[in-house]
Amino acid sequence: MLEIKGTKVVLKEAEYIDIDELYFWKYEDKEQEAKKWNGPYIIEEKVSKEKYIEGWAQQIYPGLPAFLVIKADDKAIGYVGAYWVDENTDWLETGIVIYDKGYWDRGYGSEAYKLWIDHLFQNTELHRLGMSTWSGNTRMIKAAGKLGMKEEARIRQARRVNDQYFDAVKMGVLRKEWEELDSD
Repeated sequence: MLEIKGTKVVLKEAEYIDIDELYFWKYEDKEQEAKKWNGPYIIEEKVSKEKYIEGWAQQIYPGLPAFLVIKADDKAIGYVGAYWVDENTDWLETGIVIYDKGYWDRGYGSEAYKLWIDHLFQNTELHRLGMSTWSGNTRMIKAAGKLGMKEEARIRQARRVNDQYFDAVKMGVLRKEWEELDSD
């Protein structure tokens, strides 16, 4: 079972108890605080727990899971993930969600995201990794920039949240840039 240890967090393949906790955060938590930041413009219908569990079996490459649970203090607090935009051109997007707001703004997400990007570059031949968000998600933009991602595109007023328009933002990092940052 894949496990990547950091100082504050551990990224690992999901066990049933982790998926159960994440399902609660994603679909049953009354506050849904993370949803206010993570794609609030995306309409998501609740899926059954069985269907949600199936999603955790996805792989980017054979033996490389598309999602890993972020654990802190022995509990699931969120996840990191990746998905293909275009497998033919090696265009992979990455992301992170910390559901438990008790772990926000304290470096847990930045560490988890750095571990994830590092793992993807170490275990693939990918040339670049990217992420997409909206201009209202200042936390994600800050975390990605802190890790060395650069803004690559801004689509003006492409996302509507609470009747206000925001830009869609794409950021990315090239393998060469990541390796240079990692050697500093």
